[in-house]
Amino acid sequence: MLLFLRCGCHRAMRSLWVLFLLSLLLAGCAGSGSPGARPGGEMAPRQRSVQAESLAQDVVIFALSLLETGYRFGGKNPEAGLDCSGMVSYVFDRAAGVKMAGSAADIARRGQRVPLAALQPGDLVFFNIRRQPHSHVGIYIGDGRFVHAPSTNGKVRTDNLFTGWFAERFEEARTYLD
Repeated sequence: MLLFLRCGCHRAMRSLWVLFLLSLLLAGCAGSGSPGARPGGEMAPRQRSVQAESLAQDVVIFALSLLETGYRFGGKNPEAGLDCSGMVSYVFDRAAGVKMAGSAADIARRGQRVPLAALQPGDLVFFNIRRQPHSHVGIYIGDGRFVHAPSTNGKVRTDNLFTGWFAERFEEARTYLD
């Protein structure tokens, strides 16, 4: 790793290193087809096809590659900046070939509702952050975390779904890959 820092390409290599580690993590979790235990101890019964599981892994890895991308209201690509719905649309189009358009509320009208206990990586999570239903969206990546593009702090980041500010504003989850 030190060699990468000296050659001046540390940012690109850091992204590749993160992707490599995440792919190892996801490969280790892919065998069971189950996301694991949920709050309260129950197990999620939902099963995905091999194709849907592969697309979900691609979505998660692609979303994680956008960490630290700048925020821009109405942004639809990483070069210009992304907002939450722009990030989701961009990721699903590039990683899974699924076209989405519009606001978080528009995206929430599609897909199939998923109970919280059956949430799996690649599902979308929706929040009420402006006293408006479905005013924010992120991509669930597993282990209680999701990737999103919040306007606060101005960068794509991960947060915890089950604790803190976002837990209090969680509305629903939907799948677009099953």
